[in-house]
Amino acid sequence: MKRQILVFATLLLLPAAHAPAEDAPVPLPVKPHFVEETASAGLSTRYEGDWEYMVGGGVSAFDCDDDGYPDMLLPGGKDKAALYRNVSTRGGALRFEPVKESGVEVDSLLGSYPIDIDSDGITDLVLLRLGENIVMRGKGACHFERANEAWNFKGGAEWSASFAATWERGSDWPTLAVGNYIDPKADMLPWGSCTDNWLHRPDQPPGHTSRRFADPLPLKPSYCALSMLFTDWNRSGTPSLRVSNDREYYKGGREQMWHVEPGKPPVLYSEAEGWKYLRIWGMGIASYDLDFDGYPEYFLTSMADNKLQTLVETPKDGKGPAAYKDVAFAKGATAHRPYTGGDWHPSTAWHTEFQDVNNDGRADLFIAKGNVAEMPDFAAKDPNNLLVQNEKGNFVEMGLEAGIASMKVSRGAALADFNLDGKVDLVVTNRWSDAEIWRNDTPDAGHFAAFRLRQPGANRDGIGSWIEIRKDGHVMHREITIGGGHAGGQLGFTHFGVGKDEKVEFRVIWPDGKADAWQTVDADGFYTVAPGKAAETWAPSR
Repeated sequence: MKRQILVFATLLLLPAAHAPAEDAPVPLPVKPHFVEETASAGLSTRYEGDWEYMVGGGVSAFDCDDDGYPDMLLPGGKDKAALYRNVSTRGGALRFEPVKESGVEVDSLLGSYPIDIDSDGITDLVLLRLGENIVMRGKGACHFERANEAWNFKGGAEWSASFAATWERGSDWPTLAVGNYIDPKADMLPWGSCTDNWLHRPDQPPGHTSRRFADPLPLKPSYCALSMLFTDWNRSGTPSLRVSNDREYYKGGREQMWHVEPGKPPVLYSEAEGWKYLRIWGMGIASYDLDFDGYPEYFLTSMADNKLQTLVETPKDGKGPAAYKDVAFAKGATAHRPYTGGDWHPSTAWHTEFQDVNNDGRADLFIAKGNVAEMPDFAAKDPNNLLVQNEKGNFVEMGLEAGIASMKVSRGAALADFNLDGKVDLVVTNRWSDAEIWRNDTPDAGHFAAFRLRQPGANRDGIGSWIEIRKDGHVMHREITIGGGHAGGQLGFTHFGVGKDEKVEFRVIWPDGKADAWQTVDADGFYTVAPGKAAETWAPSR
């Protein structure tokens, strides 16, 4: 499919992805090492399909059988999706078995997100499809049943590739945002056939009990969304909805952020509020507080023009301009062309995610890469990136050294500790070829701590909470969200690397704004945390 392309020639003159030169040498970070186990892991799902599946391919990772090990749902595109139960042992090789008749073996799946919608302690799923989207209620033991009718979730018949969720203040039922792409039924020429995105809110106002969704509210204007994220960008206590859009198809569009205030209609942030005009081929969003100031930075994937955004001005009391500046070049995170393979055309980036792959206490950045199909002006050999953060806060490309520089046409991904050894592993979906998986075998990795939040009542997983860890004179802040990435997300333990620390001092700030007291736990452990209670040690049964 032909696309009109604008290539930024100046970007091609920049280094591929290495940190800019410094006056004094900066020690290289601990080199991560991954072992590919695709052949033995038992995954045999391909993301198939023609142009209708050029986007999507997202992975969801979550525990569907309550054993603590992350399982995964892989999309098949035009073919059937497959749910895989994790049968790995702690610290062992990665192994998975397909679950038969799980209820989620649907076709036309672009991606999925895990979420406990009804707060019964069993994970549910939202399936994003070319056609009707489906919410699947978890029944336990990795089986699901359709809940569209029971929960009044109207899935439409569009082309959906992005999703985010939050619990608005005072609500016991979540608000779901669904991002829709171009209208597959419309004439594709000229460009500009974006479909409305939807906000599925509870059918009762905040403060009232609800067990179903109201009819979807169109978010107008919409500009072909490929990633969405509810995030409390200014720590006001009320998350906003960031939307990243694919400029290839919209007319007059731009990147967006919405005010979503309880009981009020959504309203776009304006330039008067600091929100700058930005147009990219927006495909994925990742967030993490990289500079320890308490506010997230955002990495936005695109075609050659990836952005790393940080606030221009730190908000005071949750107030301040929503103004961001791009620091991708300054931080060595442009990732705009391949770093190996001999193809120097611009890259095409999709799923992105921050995780600490070497457990040194600094978040690293993974980016899945792959040509849309066979676009000649963009790289055909486009390896996935692994940008590892050094002690100065800059990023160093280590995908080749780490062993994850696949040249397949990648789309979705998940970084999760699949064998519960305290090191984050990697799975990637590919167009027209099997998914790939790598076990993290970094020999010099530091210590870790992993936390799973459990609050009573609604929003069992504490979505919208912040986990904070004191380390080396600063505080690491991490927001617990559902959304972002590209067409797939995770739910389960939240992983932190803590370097050489053998004790970990942490606290949780819950969605209602209440902060627990600081408490100390041993490193190299998994913990469940409830409001106002001491963390409980958790250990797997195998």
